[in-house]
Amino acid sequence: MTVNVPRRRFRPARRLRRARVPSLALALAGAALLASAPPRDPVPAEGAVGAAALLAGLGDCRPLSQGHYRSDRGARADIPVCGTREVVFWKADMDIDCDGRSGTRCNRRTDPSFQPATAFRQSDGRYLDAETLPYVVVPGPSRIWDYRAHGIRGGSVVAVVHQGRVRYAVVGDTGPTDIIGEASYATARALGLSPDPRSGGAAGGVTYIVFKNSRVTPIEDHRQAAEQGEALARAFLRGG
Repeated sequence: MTVNVPRRRFRPARRLRRARVPSLALALAGAALLASAPPRDPVPAEGAVGAAALLAGLGDCRPLSQGHYRSDRGARADIPVCGTREVVFWKADMDIDCDGRSGTRCNRRTDPSFQPATAFRQSDGRYLDAETLPYVVVPGPSRIWDYRAHGIRGGSVVAVVHQGRVRYAVVGDTGPTDIIGEASYATARALGLSPDPRSGGAAGGVTYIVFKNSRVTPIEDHRQAAEQGEALARAFLRGG
């Protein structure tokens, strides 16, 4: 399990070469090949289940936590963890977690709070890559709430909702026992938010929905997270 340091939020082309087409026949043939080629993005489209429907399906908060969390160090503790039969959820801000494998965007230079480890590892034993893998941070177990007692573990599927967008992630790290509302660089980028670990994320309005007893194996397979997420979201809205 990673040792987490409380975070503070500070808010204050490649050139295209023109190709010559020797004949209309060749141009038409090329267009046909492009039209028949499969899409390059291996991750299926996310957000087929609408944000409004998901949020409406949550209903009122039925608290699971024995107390409330803070969004940041020094902030008021006013965020409960809520639940239904199928999901656990909370509404908070989003701080950027850049922990795990060091890269060009997540490292000690770009993030003063950078740590080279995550609570969970990928299938080859290496720590997760915050730059490329959408993951969410859950608070470490405490008397306030213990995620392990509610069908949540490393690799559990999470729907992250912000301003009408739904993107899927996995539970990938643990954080301070009294703070909630943190996700990886890649999660913020997928939602169209600034992923800068110093000043990015969102000040509020982010809903995290964790599907109980779900799991992506291997944890680094985002395609599987997106596919499972869409299926679980549809089942949740159908009532099981």
